[in-house]
Amino acid sequence: MPKQLRFLLIVLVVVLAGLLAAGCGGGKDGKDAGKQAAEQYIRYNLGAEPETLDPARSTGLPEGTLITHLLEGLTRYDANNVPQPAIAESWDISPDQLTYTFHLRDAKWSNGEPVTAEDFKYAWLRALNPETAADYAYQLFYIKGAAEYNSGEGKAEDVAIKVVDPKTLEVTLKAPAPQFLGLTAFPTLFPINAKMDKENPEWYKSPETYICNGPFKMVSWEHNQKITTVKNENYWDAANVKLQKLDFLLVESYDTAYNMYRTGEVDILVEDIPTQEIPQLKASGELKIFPDCALYFYRFNVEKKPLNDVRVRKALAMAIDRQAIVENVTQAGQKPAFGFVPYGIADADGKDFQENSGNAFFKEDVAEAKKLLAEAGFPEGKGFPKLKLLYNTNEAHQKIAQAIQQMWKQNLGIDIELVNQEWQVYLDSMDHQNFDICRSGWSPDYLDPMTFIDMFVTEPPENNNDTNWSNKKYDELVKKANATGDQKERMAAMHEAEKILMDEMPIMPIYYYTKPCLIKDNIKGVIIPPFAVYADFKYAYVE
Repeated sequence: MPKQLRFLLIVLVVVLAGLLAAGCGGGKDGKDAGKQAAEQYIRYNLGAEPETLDPARSTGLPEGTLITHLLEGLTRYDANNVPQPAIAESWDISPDQLTYTFHLRDAKWSNGEPVTAEDFKYAWLRALNPETAADYAYQLFYIKGAAEYNSGEGKAEDVAIKVVDPKTLEVTLKAPAPQFLGLTAFPTLFPINAKMDKENPEWYKSPETYICNGPFKMVSWEHNQKITTVKNENYWDAANVKLQKLDFLLVESYDTAYNMYRTGEVDILVEDIPTQEIPQLKASGELKIFPDCALYFYRFNVEKKPLNDVRVRKALAMAIDRQAIVENVTQAGQKPAFGFVPYGIADADGKDFQENSGNAFFKEDVAEAKKLLAEAGFPEGKGFPKLKLLYNTNEAHQKIAQAIQQMWKQNLGIDIELVNQEWQVYLDSMDHQNFDICRSGWSPDYLDPMTFIDMFVTEPPENNNDTNWSNKKYDELVKKANATGDQKERMAAMHEAEKILMDEMPIMPIYYYTKPCLIKDNIKGVIIPPFAVYADFKYAYVE
């Protein structure tokens, strides 16, 4: 081969190699970034099809988890469960702890429009509007005039939310509320694009109209299959978001989700792990168990006979073996629950709130349970109607329900029918009290006992009580706790309220959750918080 031709071929090879390298992007020195970017993709199983992606109307963990990635509030919790500046760059709190002034950063919506203080005010008033029928509207009742507007006794203009300028939001509370700052990281208090909502009130139902301000944006929604999100290039902190794509799979079956994890179709599972697989996963060290400040419990519809009799409710609560359930059914380190507020929330003295209570509001006692049931008119279970126990479709819930069904049969001589419904139908049944007994779980919206205690106030009508239970003294204690910034006084009132709740037993605590997880070894930076959401992928990446 002539030297000239050989030289030309060498040059051509070098040029082509350069072009190929350029096409692949660069890493530390421009060599691997394209490859790295292409790999920044995580598939996470969310589980159920979201009931709604409207932050004002969402109530469940599947909805909250997804919304927290699409939208962002004034603050965002970090890996240490402390609210950090998010859309609010900073804030000032008045000496009397009543006025919060939030200073917004230069943030944008996914369509490029600026996020303004007006967007927050509009979203908060929308959640409070009685016509919205937001279950979580009461989370805004700390604001002066908010409860009155929601009840129809006040006006929107009297709610103490003031837009000082496009980047300054001023909020006045009716009493000091130490938990308020953490609440600003909760979906009900997220902003929405006011212009879009006015033009299209159903914007949250479609990826094409879902204007967001969070780290990710939705690009497709295959109902009951998958929701695909990608990095939101207009997010204010996009430089620290490494993922390019995040899929939320909508697989309700734990067995199916686990098989998908095994075959590489899913990268991370949080909680949705078949119970029969847990022992060997624990033994192998593959299973990671994170703390979870949440409660698994059953609600009683106290308007349904014979559940309107507290003796019956107590008998049902006392006649099951919680230790057997957590050891033989759930098997992931859960603790039997004999109180309402879970472990993991600080009391006024800095100790654990539930530890101070002793987790001992009642005890398991089959003989006493039989006695109570007999006093209520059902000796040995004779004449007891066949009540229905409702749970959302899920193998784990089914196994727990079957175990409790058997315990009630064996210990009390009563028969219970098990009824399962898909997530959205189940939520609607629970919201409208179309049940006798209903499986429930509650994860805190912020780390304060009030996120549990205020669930069971009588008003507003649209809240998360869902038992038809009401107690005037309980309501007064919640008001007392919300009327002071004195932590000793607040906590004392909530301890007393919890005692009333457990004495009257409109709910039956079963166990305190943990978060068993399976995470591929190359997935890093995922935050698994003990409350509010299943997982936070803002800082996640593929190694």
